[in-house]
Amino acid sequence: MKRTIIKIDEELCNGCEACVQGCHEGALQMIDGKARMVSELFCDGLGACIGECPVGAITLEEREAEPYDEIATIQRMIPKGEKTILAHLKHLKDHGETEYLKQGVSFLKAHGVQINFAEVHNHGGAGCASKSAEHAHHGGGCPGSREMSFSQPQPVASGFRLADKPASEVQSQLRQWPVQLHLLNPAAGYFKGADVVLAADCVAFSYGDFHNRFLAGKTLAIACPKLDTNKDNYVEKLKRMITESRINTLTVVIMEVPCCGGLLGLAQKAVTESGRKIPVKVVVVSVQGQIIEEEWV
Repeated sequence: MKRTIIKIDEELCNGCEACVQGCHEGALQMIDGKARMVSELFCDGLGACIGECPVGAITLEEREAEPYDEIATIQRMIPKGEKTILAHLKHLKDHGETEYLKQGVSFLKAHGVQINFAEVHNHGGAGCASKSAEHAHHGGGCPGSREMSFSQPQPVASGFRLADKPASEVQSQLRQWPVQLHLLNPAAGYFKGADVVLAADCVAFSYGDFHNRFLAGKTLAIACPKLDTNKDNYVEKLKRMITESRINTLTVVIMEVPCCGGLLGLAQKAVTESGRKIPVKVVVVSVQGQIIEEEWV
């Protein structure tokens, strides 16, 4: 079957083992000084290991792979003890994988495996600095890569200027985390039927009213078409947003510099290859923060 699964760039991998420790499911091992996939069966494709990798050697790709097996994974995990099992279940909960979570919990209960299920139920958004011991040793739970949807911010009144309020009182319009396209799961709930903004990394630093003008009510993805690697993966992720999550519109916000045009090209390629027509708007921002072009393409 074709599904999302991790890909390891062995040239970038420095053998630090952080991803292996962060993979509760046991899909990764260190072999000959490099992190390697030992079984596609145990890789859930949610990418917890991506946030653990300090050199960016791990990405997600869509390809033919064995289907993920939650029962086989939980059986393999039981000998590792309660902390590892809890880290895995919390990982599933954080990513909204309720079906896998139900399968895992049902198997554990049916086989009399004693763990504190209340910890999974009460699991919240603890930050990296305050993560518990099991998170420290088994990865996951760190907001650097964990998917989170936020409560809907209040819209900013028409005609309101950010300069009218102190910076500490300006309401963020961000609705989800993460935002970097390499880390995003295109099947995440916050993409379902959403209006998506694909913004070049520099835009928010140039355009002062980015949150109010572009981000309010939308789901965000950011990328740099010049410096980011594995841009074919970007096309695949955008295609999945269009075909699987059925996003409503795509607004591509780029800078006026020539290299930024590549981001629009990736978006247009994804739309073409998806076979599904959606409205695409391009907005071009000058290096001094003015909108110099805005049109549907």
